[in-house]
Amino acid sequence: MRRSNTIQTVFHSVGSILILIGFFLAIPLLFIFSNRTTIGDVRLTLAFSIPSIVAIILGYVLKRFLKPGIPSRSQSMLICAVAWLVCSGIGALPFMFGIGAGFVDAFFETMSGFTTTGITMFSGLDVMPRSIIFWRALTQWIGGIGILTFFLFVSEGGTAHHMLYGAESHKIDSGRPVPGIHHTVRILWSIYTAFTLLVIILLRVAGMPVFDGICHSFTALSTGGFSPYDSSIEHYGLTGIGNYRLIEYILILGMILGGTNFMVHYRLLRGSRKALFDTTEMRMWWTILALFTIIVYVDSQGISASTRFTGILGDGFRSVEERLRTSLFQVVSITTTTGFGTKDIGLPYFGAVAKQVFIVLMIIGGCVGSTGGGIKVFRISLLVKLIHRELFRVLAPRRAVSPLVIDKRIMDVEEIQRISALFFAWVGFLFIGGCITAFCTHHGPFESFSGMCSALGNIGPCYVSVTDMSRLPDLVKITYILGMLAGRLEIIPVLLLFRPKVWKQ
Repeated sequence: MRRSNTIQTVFHSVGSILILIGFFLAIPLLFIFSNRTTIGDVRLTLAFSIPSIVAIILGYVLKRFLKPGIPSRSQSMLICAVAWLVCSGIGALPFMFGIGAGFVDAFFETMSGFTTTGITMFSGLDVMPRSIIFWRALTQWIGGIGILTFFLFVSEGGTAHHMLYGAESHKIDSGRPVPGIHHTVRILWSIYTAFTLLVIILLRVAGMPVFDGICHSFTALSTGGFSPYDSSIEHYGLTGIGNYRLIEYILILGMILGGTNFMVHYRLLRGSRKALFDTTEMRMWWTILALFTIIVYVDSQGISASTRFTGILGDGFRSVEERLRTSLFQVVSITTTTGFGTKDIGLPYFGAVAKQVFIVLMIIGGCVGSTGGGIKVFRISLLVKLIHRELFRVLAPRRAVSPLVIDKRIMDVEEIQRISALFFAWVGFLFIGGCITAFCTHHGPFESFSGMCSALGNIGPCYVSVTDMSRLPDLVKITYILGMLAGRLEIIPVLLLFRPKVWKQ
């Protein structure tokens, strides 16, 4: 199969993905048709059916009239970036036509969904139509492992699939359970779907309504964090619906499942218990969750520093359990970059140390090969080992050989350089986004930094309130949109969009 020019190759592939999104857009119509017809239902029906038809027709036209070619590595990255932008644009239309959102806010919400970020522009979620709420959750579930990866899951195998998989596989690129891209993707999506169903069942047992359970399962496994309620998971504690303690523990499990390397899940399902602890990343993963839960617990008592440690042991079991559960839930939610909340992280309940810990966790993120965002635990562990190696080289003789070894594997110099470059690009994006936020708003440096950190890390919660977030200038919102996309695709594909030379190949 010959190579064609970049524009035709990119948009031919985007056409196939648009057809898929068109069918997804039709699913929320089921919630509309299940109710008695009203004027509002007619409006919502058009809000989903028109974009669905447009996406399918446009996708067919692009596939029909553009000549495909075998995409190069750079073209695959362009396909990935353009597909996410186009799908977010089409996916924003129901918000515009259905609830009257402006284009920037609707596009922001959809990009936040597909990238599993979870920052929301909307309030009044409790009374929104179920079709809109379900579409928000569905965008996150689709984006959990990736739009292109889902396309590979439902399509037939082909030569180009290897390149497309590589452009988006940072979420699941940690080895393959079986030979062949197509079989690998099907196994991973099967595990993902099975865990989603498991969490839905467990939440129903805990007393959560079926619709809520579906939405929260979608956004827990995808580590997205959209909730049908403004108060997020705190809603169940406030209203007394279901066993809210059990609901929180189940969602902690769901978030950890989503934030853990899916190869670990595959090995566990194959009977290998040691998969939970036999790699550097997994040992650091459990250490991070345990250590930072303790730190947040200690610093989140709502009492003075002089009585903080006596307060930890002086309360009854029920109070200790509640505080420990709140700390664990928030640490897991931030570390996995899900963003569910039982308490607003900006409240005085969390101390100054805890609030700084949350920023650190936003940057670290979940495991490589998970649905989580952030820099990833494996890369942080590699950078830590890199520091240790430099200390060793200072003390060791000049001729001493000091390769960087992780899990009995010598890391390639090219991979070390790539991870170092990614980390530097992360810092650069954080600095630029934070400066733009501070320059265009009244927020201070800490709030401005946290806003861009939340967008780039695909997290959601930050120290800018939902109300203030919706009032941000369009320039800041567009900056965050690019930040969400850059964080989800790991920066390079987004930067390629702005390189004219790549488009001329």
